Amino acid sequence: MRLAIVEDDDLSRELLTLIIRADQAVTAVEAYACAEEALERLEAFSPEVMLVDLELPGMPGVELIRRVRSARPEITLVVVTIFEDRSAVVEAIKAGATGYILKGMPARELMATLRTISGGGASISPRIARMLLLQLQEDPQQADALTAQEEIILNESARGMTGLNLAESLGISFDTLQTRITGIYRKFHTPL
Repeated sequence: MRLAIVEDDDLSRELLTLIIRADQAVTAVEAYACAEEALERLEAFSPEVMLVDLELPGMPGVELIRRVRSARPEITLVVVTIFEDRSAVVEAIKAGATGYILKGMPARELMATLRTISGGGASISPRIARMLLLQLQEDPQQADALTAQEEIILNESARGMTGLNLAESLGISFDTLQTRITGIYRKFHTPL
């Protein structure tokens, strides 16, 4: 996996780089302090996955996500941030992020999440699921766009059930669960 990190905090950027480089699934890593630098290197480095902090100097992370999604839709965009602000989560998902990782996540969990996402799967943490549920409560029209199974996935994820346990409780395969989570994210990509 070729991975780019866009993080303005030197310590966070270095720590993420060290953690990610230590994983055997990662073939190349580049790290940038700002969105503009990441965009300049986009074609030359050609990452498969890009971790993007939302609070960047100059161009905000959400704008970087929009531009990369437009220019290179095959790149998997993952938000990595300390922010748990619901509007920031929804805005990043609508811009094209397919995952959301909170800083401070244990290294093993971080890499497992990145492998899932880079393999075409999707990951939804209990915190993010709760934020999306709150968004749906405020917008009944968007809530109507979800299938009954997608609503159950969000509710159960918000309660802390994830992965194989969630798939088993729904009577579906893990691959089907990944497809449903991807569908949930896609439905948030559309404007409210």
